[in-house]
Amino acid sequence: MAKRDFLTLLDKSPEELGEIVARACELKTLQRDHKLHQSLSGRTLAMIFQQNSTRTRMGFEAGMTQLGGHAVFLSPGDTQLGRGEPISDTARVLSEMVDAVVIRTPSHEDLITFAEAASVPVINAMTSRFHPCQLLADMQTFAELRGPIAGRAVAFVGDGYNMCHSYINAARQWGFQLKIACPEGHEPDPQILASCNSAVLVESAREAVDQADLVVTDVWSSMGHEEEQAGRKARFAPYQVNEALLDQASRDVVFLHCLPAHRGEEVSETLLDDPRSAVWQEAGNRLHTQKALLEFLLT
Repeated sequence: MAKRDFLTLLDKSPEELGEIVARACELKTLQRDHKLHQSLSGRTLAMIFQQNSTRTRMGFEAGMTQLGGHAVFLSPGDTQLGRGEPISDTARVLSEMVDAVVIRTPSHEDLITFAEAASVPVINAMTSRFHPCQLLADMQTFAELRGPIAGRAVAFVGDGYNMCHSYINAARQWGFQLKIACPEGHEPDPQILASCNSAVLVESAREAVDQADLVVTDVWSSMGHEEEQAGRKARFAPYQVNEALLDQASRDVVFLHCLPAHRGEEVSETLLDDPRSAVWQEAGNRLHTQKALLEFLLT
């Protein structure tokens, strides 16, 4: 059987994505009940991270341990990637030694190059274009709290970057309506937006959030854009998600943020602790969805 990668949500069918999320819920129950579920015994995962990570790295590293496997963390500073080895050569070498590779790199093109050269499954742990693993956890969280997301109204407020792109893909795959509010000049890629007939740009955060069942945001300056943070604050200020903005959403609205959050910027100081916020449950679900993804790809 040909190896399968997970570079974007579009690499899997809607049915397969549903299967992964359903299995994540099962694995969460097993973990809560302290029941062994070592389906990946003897398997090894290589994790290449060229940018910082907390939730993604911990989800894969702890997840492999809980599934009976082993994870090896690799950074550019302690591998030959840091000395200029072509990424395709690294992919070929690792394919001889491990069962799958997780890679976080700023360049989506490098991810594609790596996946094309590798003979084992490759997972996107985040690029400048997409962050598909986060969406698995977000979809699990909403389903746990409110049931199926198909047909629901979702609002994305903020930077039209990798998280926004992934929500556009998620709207295609899970069948929800997506309204996006971004400052001028920070809209999502037009081709990605045009690929989804249930995603639209709107003029204001309030219009996006109106009667939404799920409201999502992300930092105003993602990794790689930190030097723009000061300049972005004024442009993004009208797009802060706060309690007053959430009051315009559905009475049962859920708020999500992939974290880390900058309190007082894209979210108000207290929003993460609002009863409508599910960010801690969402973060915890990174573990379970990533375990389910590994199982899917390797078994």
